[in-house]
Amino acid sequence: MDKNFDRLNFLTAGMPLATGKGSYKRAFEILKEMDLDGMELEFVHGVRMSDETRKLVSDAVKANNFYLTAHGPFYINLNSKEEDKVDASVQRIIETALAAKDTGAFSITYHAAFYMGLDKEVVFEKVKKQTEKIIEVVEKEDIKVWIRPETTGKGTQWGDLDEIIRLSKEFNQVLPCIDFSHLHARTGGLENTYDEFCRTLEKLGAELGDRALHNFHGHLAGIEYTAKGERYHLNLDESDMNYKDLLKAMKTFGVKGVLTCESPNIETDAKLLKDYYMSLK
Repeated sequence: MDKNFDRLNFLTAGMPLATGKGSYKRAFEILKEMDLDGMELEFVHGVRMSDETRKLVSDAVKANNFYLTAHGPFYINLNSKEEDKVDASVQRIIETALAAKDTGAFSITYHAAFYMGLDKEVVFEKVKKQTEKIIEVVEKEDIKVWIRPETTGKGTQWGDLDEIIRLSKEFNQVLPCIDFSHLHARTGGLENTYDEFCRTLEKLGAELGDRALHNFHGHLAGIEYTAKGERYHLNLDESDMNYKDLLKAMKTFGVKGVLTCESPNIETDAKLLKDYYMSLK
């Protein structure tokens, strides 16, 4: 699971837009042409990837020293009131982890649950119980990838920073995926200054140790939000997302790993982020 990262790397959320109707082969060519560092596989509607494609992706990752992560399907709710939906959610996370193993991805992420009107502590225990099932399977199958619930962008969704740090303390193979845009939206416009970014990173290191900062997996995009939280993603320069101070804070704390760009113009903003980060002393 641990990678020997020498810096922060910049990934696109899915294949670059310029890929058009092309294949993963073309997508990786574009990433190389743009001097980007890899991509996050987006299993939006389900983990559907043939063995042939898995091998193609794995070979491309090895040949180009790309970094790969994977995002689980959106149809996940470990706190569903329907047991069959909970079981299906667990299975989708396991399937995402298996695809990560097959393709050479080092980390997976997903939106874990909704509160469904229940007390936060009750929901935490339910998420923890289902995470135990996930970890039991990935350990049995020798799937050595990080399992990462993502910080979420709405108050109705389980997954504020404290909840995800707390869950990470329960399992050796679990770490947070920090979506800075979601933290910004969830708080109605806070979590967007250099000092606030530093506090988040300091908390990660203090609570979970250096591994949380040196095997980092995060998301960033411009974001539109209301008092209720996230509405939709925007391009960085069309939003109030203070990405420059975020990257400065990440540099200050020596964060190493990957930052996946989820802006609508994924490769353009990923390149914007990398170029600015590389300009920092």
